[in-house]
Amino acid sequence: MASPKLPALSRRGFCLCCVGGAFAATAGWLSPREAFAEARGIVSLIKDSAAKSPITTYKLRNNISVLEGSGGNIAVLTGSDGKLLVDAGIGVSRPQLTKALAELGGEPIKHLINTHWHFDHADGNDWLHAAGAKIIAHENTRKHLSVVQRVEDWDYNFLPLATNAVPTEVFAKDHHLKVNGASIALRYSGPAHTDGDISVMFAEANILHAGDTYWNNIYPFIDHSTGGSIGGMIAACDANLAVANNDTIIIPGHGKPVSNKAELQEFRDMLAAIRDNVGNLKRQGKTRDETVAAKPTAKFDARWGQFLIDPGFFTRLVYETA
Repeated sequence: MASPKLPALSRRGFCLCCVGGAFAATAGWLSPREAFAEARGIVSLIKDSAAKSPITTYKLRNNISVLEGSGGNIAVLTGSDGKLLVDAGIGVSRPQLTKALAELGGEPIKHLINTHWHFDHADGNDWLHAAGAKIIAHENTRKHLSVVQRVEDWDYNFLPLATNAVPTEVFAKDHHLKVNGASIALRYSGPAHTDGDISVMFAEANILHAGDTYWNNIYPFIDHSTGGSIGGMIAACDANLAVANNDTIIIPGHGKPVSNKAELQEFRDMLAAIRDNVGNLKRQGKTRDETVAAKPTAKFDARWGQFLIDPGFFTRLVYETA
């Protein structure tokens, strides 16, 4: 049976980490399982969108740019040592990404950092490795990319990546690089969005890529199937806030790709308030559905809840891990 047509996703809107939420359809918000029934698989829909989506480039400072349009936001450092990328986007975006990268300079691609394992941040690993990139990630990211990995809230099983697409340089806690004159610190603050999220700090440029521990002005997905939790998300925010100052440019995993410490603080405070609200309802003996009906996110919905992860779905994610 042919799939009904779903609304087109915006360039900023299509990201695999968003698909655990709901699609806005004519009948209203759909649950993840309903969305899959409607679309024959959200992953296929996301790939179709990525194949056509343009890439927008934002030049920051110290030869660092951010590319928006292929899943998660991608940071790029250029220079004589070759290009370094933070996250790989979705593989079908290769033509658009190749063009955007060429416009940043003729240096070859030499380094790729995965902030975590999710499809919209690591699906491009294969072609980027073939182009010359050494792939670096947390050890848990390699673990998830190397096996069949199920995400319950997407009702989807991801196949392992090809051997060449799996990170070869991994670490457990912190890792440091010196590329193109930039001192780059990769930091693991513990399970957050998944159990392998890292932040990437470019010291001299004072630019921080927070990966999916930060979603700018939208409710985040929390993947409890692979170790994520609301408490871990808050702890990751605290760790990133501790290394930022008022001049730090912060790149979120999703949402408006250029942000700052004040906006990250607002995101962190929103997460903490909703965690407390949901936790209080759980301690009262409320079921998950009763907690959703109590609308513990209501204060924040006008700003944060107007996207693919709607207030009810976010409440369920928090309830699972609060």
